[in-house]
Amino acid sequence: MSLRRLVLLLSAVVFVDTVFYSAVAPLLPHYADDLGLSKASAGVLAAAYPAGTLIGSLPGGMLASRLGPKVTVLLGLALLAGSSLAFGFAHHIALLDAARFVQGFGGACSWAGALAWLVGEAPAERRGALIGTALGAGIAGSLFGPVVGAIAVLTAPELVFGSVVVVAAALGAWAWGMPLTHTSEPQGLDEVAAAIRAPGVRIGMWLVALPALGFGSLAVLVPLRLDHLGAGGAAIGATFLVAAAAESAISPIAGRMSDRSGRLVPIRLGLGAAAVVLACVTLPQEALGLGAAMVVAATALGFFWAPAMALLADAAEETGLHQGLAFALVNLAWAAGQGIGSAAGGTVAKATSDAVPLALVAAGCLGTLWALRRRSARAVPA
Repeated sequence: MSLRRLVLLLSAVVFVDTVFYSAVAPLLPHYADDLGLSKASAGVLAAAYPAGTLIGSLPGGMLASRLGPKVTVLLGLALLAGSSLAFGFAHHIALLDAARFVQGFGGACSWAGALAWLVGEAPAERRGALIGTALGAGIAGSLFGPVVGAIAVLTAPELVFGSVVVVAAALGAWAWGMPLTHTSEPQGLDEVAAAIRAPGVRIGMWLVALPALGFGSLAVLVPLRLDHLGAGGAAIGATFLVAAAAESAISPIAGRMSDRSGRLVPIRLGLGAAAVVLACVTLPQEALGLGAAMVVAATALGFFWAPAMALLADAAEETGLHQGLAFALVNLAWAAGQGIGSAAGGTVAKATSDAVPLALVAAGCLGTLWALRRRSARAVPA
């Protein structure tokens, strides 16, 4: 089997998943107006997807280890199709939240299956670069997600989200025809618990969760703040389009750097840059400046995401954990960070100001950078 074809397929799977995950950003002001949502309610809607991913992380990883990554990817695509169709036709906040939750559960299956499949077939020395490529494809989905959301605002959510059924069916047929050369290794919660006791696994999980905290807060606060500053749905979509483009471009570069120079080199660079930028995101008082700040923040956070995922995969492999469950831990960490960032970001901003939740994430980046510098090279594999 051609590794290039497999990378193309699995990149397409995560691309489509993130398209319809990130499409909600331009829709938040639309639903806030139509359904009377507060910042906190908008945060809950944004957090419903990562909540589904959080709940689906370990089941998705166990499916990948027991039934194989192909079956797990197919299940994820089926859940994506059904939940996106329901989201498009829903006109009540509880139904919208529920559809996003199921979509997130499906995303956990898709990502765990896809990345376990990829890492199982890839040479170890190319792991960072290939994870960066797949992650870059997923982020590229975020390029088009806000555009899709803006189209849904201008046309009809039923039409836009209903189209997912066709796309998911095509990808499912493609995946069904792809051979799977590595065997399953049935593992369960005991193996996961043993892996989490390893310091490298815990550090990797935190380094995946931290940028997700930042993105979760930004995904709620920036669209609403841009709307307050007079930007329309198209402008909001364009802002997230450019931000995702920058993040998508930087991810494979950071992954290759981590293969050559060690995982911690790009992680430290990204942590330092993110700490500075997040503290300054809310300073601009006009839409263009805020949009530019969003782009820079996404680039900084994205710079250490792929290396962090590779670090976690390396550390999990050293414990003997199946890669399906290793990426279940990636999903778990991402979902926890994204969910807390979305829900708590909106709630804290409502009680204080938009600057406070972003400053807290910036402080987390600085604290993590300081802690990594204090650790010995033996404690964290580079």
